[in-house]
Amino acid sequence: MATAYAGLSYEQVVRKYSRAVAGVCVMRLQNHADAEDCFQNTFVKLLTKSPSFNDEDHLRHWLVKVAMNECYSFLRKNRRTLSLDEARDVPDLRSEDERDVSWALMKVKPDYREILYLHYCERYQISEIAETLGRNPNTVKVMLKRGRDMLKEIYGGDEI
Repeated sequence: MATAYAGLSYEQVVRKYSRAVAGVCVMRLQNHADAEDCFQNTFVKLLTKSPSFNDEDHLRHWLVKVAMNECYSFLRKNRRTLSLDEARDVPDLRSEDERDVSWALMKVKPDYREILYLHYCERYQISEIAETLGRNPNTVKVMLKRGRDMLKEIYGGDEI
């Protein structure tokens, strides 16, 4: 019998959480090829380690944390990222709104980018971000505020 992860099969987990894991990897690494490697490693770890989960929230947090750790490990080993100038040369098939938000997030410092991404794109609460990143909730609040300020500067407006 196949291993169940919070009541879901491996295939269901991949289908349900692939966008969240991919988003974390792309936002952190700014390179689609490298993000694919970390994405795959995240789901390979799920398959090989077969951890048990209390519920789907626990599963989602575990996947995001493992994805972040994979990205950190990759960056430590490789110390290279895609520059914004190089990224402009790569064709982008996403919608204009998605490109606009991604472009703005890519210009924000990585630590702030992660918090903004988790809060706005993955709909994490401040307490969930703090738990996932191993930070104090007040630190996350401050970083979220500063990240918003950075986005306001990038967009040149007051409404974020």
